[in-house]
Amino acid sequence: MNHSNTAFTPIEEVIDLHSRLTAFNATRMKPQLAAPKWQSELLTEVDARIEEGLFVERERRQITALLADVPSSTAEFTAWFDRLRDIGPGQHDRLFPWLAEQATRDQMRWFLAQEIAGETGFDDLVAMTQVRFPARAKLEMARNYWDEMGRGHENGMHGGMLERTSEEFELDTFDAPLVWESQALANLMAALASNRRYAYQSIGALGAIEMTSPSRVSLVSSGLRRLGVSAAGRQYFQLHAGLDIRHSKEWNAEVIAPLVAAQPAAARPIAEGALMRLRAGERCFVRYRSELGVP
Repeated sequence: MNHSNTAFTPIEEVIDLHSRLTAFNATRMKPQLAAPKWQSELLTEVDARIEEGLFVERERRQITALLADVPSSTAEFTAWFDRLRDIGPGQHDRLFPWLAEQATRDQMRWFLAQEIAGETGFDDLVAMTQVRFPARAKLEMARNYWDEMGRGHENGMHGGMLERTSEEFELDTFDAPLVWESQALANLMAALASNRRYAYQSIGALGAIEMTSPSRVSLVSSGLRRLGVSAAGRQYFQLHAGLDIRHSKEWNAEVIAPLVAAQPAAARPIAEGALMRLRAGERCFVRYRSELGVP
């Protein structure tokens, strides 16, 4: 297998890479029974993890210029991080007002197919990320996870809410191909959470999701309501429009700030993770606008 790490990669290779990583993550995340050929399977996994690592390193290099002014003091860093809500990559993209006001049901269905198929599962990402972090950060991640899990009630699980949206739009029968940008976003989040060398980047990426999603999901919810989608079908988006505002404040105060205070060197990888996640989202929005014909 070719593990070249050139600056320019033809689009066909990018598409192939993310198809392979998507398949790899589907297998890696799934509980399995012990197999007699586990040694050969592990050798195959090594190749996939090297490809994954090279992908993440390319993503890191591409946001280097955006890290020039990252401070390392706690107060200055949290202020810098908060500003990403307004000036980070992909913020205030015109895709979302268009979804709220103009998208047809078929166009909304295509958008949701991309978003839901590329969904890694915030609950699982938090669970993988929190391993061996200090108690204060771990407890906040546990509270976040508990909310994602419906606070112990199956009907309140956030993943189940998204499944109800999928069912209403019959996405299981939707055959539009998943664009590579959506796959890349999911593969990035899986890579950061699954590899402890990127644990701080995962903290930043998850924090960026909580901080920047409310305005977007609110507009998606408005579009779903305009299209006559049921309350159950839009519940996930309605809930996160408000809940993620609180989650973001608590994540920044209880996870990011204490980690940077204890270890100022953590500021840069946390910033890296946030910027990589926002840039991956921006890449999706540009592709979605192109596919949907957003003016």
